[in-house]
Amino acid sequence: MEQEIKKFEISNRLFVSLLILVLGILGGVTAQIIYKFWPPDPPREIVVSAEGNVFAIPDVALLRLGVKTEGVEVGKIVRENTEKINLILIEIKNLGIEEKDIQTTKYNLSPLYEWTKEGKRVFKGYSLDQEIRIKIRNFENIGKVIEKATEKGANLVGDLTFSIDEPEVFRAKAREEAIKKAKEKANEIAKQSGIKLKKIVNVYE
Repeated sequence: MEQEIKKFEISNRLFVSLLILVLGILGGVTAQIIYKFWPPDPPREIVVSAEGNVFAIPDVALLRLGVKTEGVEVGKIVRENTEKINLILIEIKNLGIEEKDIQTTKYNLSPLYEWTKEGKRVFKGYSLDQEIRIKIRNFENIGKVIEKATEKGANLVGDLTFSIDEPEVFRAKAREEAIKKAKEKANEIAKQSGIKLKKIVNVYE
C-alpha cells in the first residue's frame, strides 16, 4: 500500500526568511604557540594563544528527498520505488543539478507487522525506503526541486540545511589569523619583559 504523496512549495517569503537565518556562519580557530626564548639554559618556554574568526555566507543548500513504498510483493514495490526515484533524478538533473551533487543515502527494505488485540504479531507486507541527498548550488532552485520531486512521487522531504561547500578555505583563513595574532602577542610579551624569543617549538590548533 503506497503512502499518499503530499505536494507543497516554498514561497519566496519563506525562502528569504530561511536565508536570512543562516547568512552568518562563524568559523573559529584557536592557535597555541610555544616559543623557546634566550637564554637556553635552563630550558625556558613561553606559551601564547589567540583566536581567528572568519564569517562566510552559505553557498550550498542540502536537501533530503525520498520515496517510501509499501506492499506485499517485494519485486513490485522495488520496481515502483526505482521508477519513481529515476523520474525524480531526471527532473532534478533537468534543473541543472549535476550527478556529483546527488548521493544515495538510504536504501532499506524491511517487513511490516501489525499487532492484534490478542497480542499476536501479523505480517502485513514490506516497506521500502530509498533516500537521496541533493546539493543545490542555486538557491532559486530549492522550491523547484521540491515541487518537481513531489510531482514525480517523492513522499519523503526534509532536512533542508544551508552550508559552505569548501569550509577548509575559511578554516585556513581563520587559522592564519589566529597564528598571526599569537605571534604578535608573543613579540609584545618579549618586548615588555626584556626576553629574546628564539624559535617556535610547537603550534596547536
